[in-house]
Amino acid sequence: MCIVRPTLALRSALPLFSVLLVSGCSQLPRAADTQEDEATPAAASSAFDLEIQAPDTVRPLLERHLELQRFRALPDLHGDELQRLVDAAPADARELLGTLGFFSPTVRIDWQAATAVPPRPDALVIEVDPGPPTRVTRADVQFASPDGALFAAADLPRPLRRVQRDWGLAVGETFTQAAWDDAKHKGLRALQARRYPTARIEYSRAEIDADANGAALAVTYAPGPAYRFGPLRIEGSEHYNPEALRHLALLPTGEDYDEAELLDAQQRLVASGYYDAVFLRLDTEGGDPQAVPVVAQVREAPRQKLVFGVGASTDSGPRLSLDHTHNQMPPLGWRALSKLSLDRKTQLIGTHWIDLPNQDGWRWTGAAQWQRQETGALDVNSASLTAGRTQAGRDIDRTTYLQYDASRAQGEGAPADATALSLNYGWTGRYFNSDIAPTRGWGLAAELGAGMTLHPQRDPFWRALLRWQSFVPAGQVQADNGRTRSARLALRAELGAALARENADIPLNLLFLTGGDTTVRGYAYRSIGARTDSNQLYGGRYLAVGSVEWQRPIVHQGAFTDWESAVFIDAGAVSDHPETLTPRVGVGAGLRWRSPVGPLQADLAYGMHDRQLRLHLRMGFSF
Repeated sequence: MCIVRPTLALRSALPLFSVLLVSGCSQLPRAADTQEDEATPAAASSAFDLEIQAPDTVRPLLERHLELQRFRALPDLHGDELQRLVDAAPADARELLGTLGFFSPTVRIDWQAATAVPPRPDALVIEVDPGPPTRVTRADVQFASPDGALFAAADLPRPLRRVQRDWGLAVGETFTQAAWDDAKHKGLRALQARRYPTARIEYSRAEIDADANGAALAVTYAPGPAYRFGPLRIEGSEHYNPEALRHLALLPTGEDYDEAELLDAQQRLVASGYYDAVFLRLDTEGGDPQAVPVVAQVREAPRQKLVFGVGASTDSGPRLSLDHTHNQMPPLGWRALSKLSLDRKTQLIGTHWIDLPNQDGWRWTGAAQWQRQETGALDVNSASLTAGRTQAGRDIDRTTYLQYDASRAQGEGAPADATALSLNYGWTGRYFNSDIAPTRGWGLAAELGAGMTLHPQRDPFWRALLRWQSFVPAGQVQADNGRTRSARLALRAELGAALARENADIPLNLLFLTGGDTTVRGYAYRSIGARTDSNQLYGGRYLAVGSVEWQRPIVHQGAFTDWESAVFIDAGAVSDHPETLTPRVGVGAGLRWRSPVGPLQADLAYGMHDRQLRLHLRMGFSF
């Protein structure tokens, strides 16, 4: 509710903001009117000329919604009707300006009558001085308990204090109807998103003192009871085990309600591959708020699916792929994901089998893969067999597995065939604010393996790989409307080592190469590695990669867009000895488009060592 105290400046005004709603709706053309305009040539002429002289902050609103505007297209407008419109124009303008927080404007109209020589219609010039803006003088944000009494400040729970602290229209800020509505509903959404899903606005009032150009605001929220997650109930599941699939959702039963957690659980069920559609909702009707049931309405995916794909990348050129999914592979009933992929650099065929999780979230998994990959002057054929267990948590993934690797290289100076058996452990923690397009947070991944080469001779070895990525705020960008977005630094590092005696023959697929779209830009895919005596490229035992990128939102025509600019420097090195690691540096700039499915990245990078300019394209984010 918005209340305007009667003042001399507003005695002639109608109720605040009512005309905006009426006149705004009146601007929508009817189909019949549109057809008449197209069919009648006279409709193209104007009944009168209209010029609005006002500051840029208010002129677009007046030009769009002033009632005089919609009558200009009537060439046979009667003089008495035009007089009525001119008389009503000052009040009409004041009411429109009130929505922008200007309650004491000055409006003047200059009307020059039509003349026959030279022929011209009536000319209207409206001069508007909006006056000083109205600013917030008081903002009272209160909360009502279930019995109707107001919470004392000392008794407010933390989520309610957070709404007060983050209130969007503070004392001293400019009052507008849009800002007032936005602040109220942002506060409501903050309550509904955490702990109080049934919250509502109990009372709101804005008292405007036009003479003092001040606005006193008051809003009372009724948060309702605080909710906690109860059990997950799956509706619509016929072929797949709903009990096991509850473990995939990772719904935090017993914890405070959080809309983000609900959406994450929904996304995990969708990503499981067992369902084509999933919708999660709280069953708040008559349930215990401390254990409110969560209902998952699902539509099951078919047991088998075959997908043919065509793509391309700047790393490996055009790509063809064939993916087959079986959600209940006999005889185990596990989910099997099989893939055939062909591109200019790599040919791959593999299958990955995975069980449904148990109560602790652990699942059995197995995989087999054969790959032929171009590595410098060598063609490397490799095969791997994997068996182990994996656990996917809300933030942390863990895996333990036994892996057999075999490699055979073809080409001048190719190393000997090699096989190995290793026991491995992997840990990944993701703490980003978004899994699709993060702007804050960090991630850390570690892999550690211990193994034994089997052919041509037996040698023990260790293998370790550490990856880290972080997004750090680095400045603010402000649009013309006053809104701000953060620029940021995207930091990335990767370290790897394969430790064994110098002459040990480790399978080539366990060694390290870098370069390309996701590692060191400015260099070809996997073109940074160790070198033989004849300068042939191959995988090295030590890896070091680092990247610093500054990402900045782009403002166009005074407003933010879905585009960002980026400048970066990458560096990477691979060698058989840590003391001989020599970095290859790439620098460049690029664009980022925040698409609905994730960021689309286009970079132009210059490799300082190769002295070549390369275009890199990448879709999506993964860690």
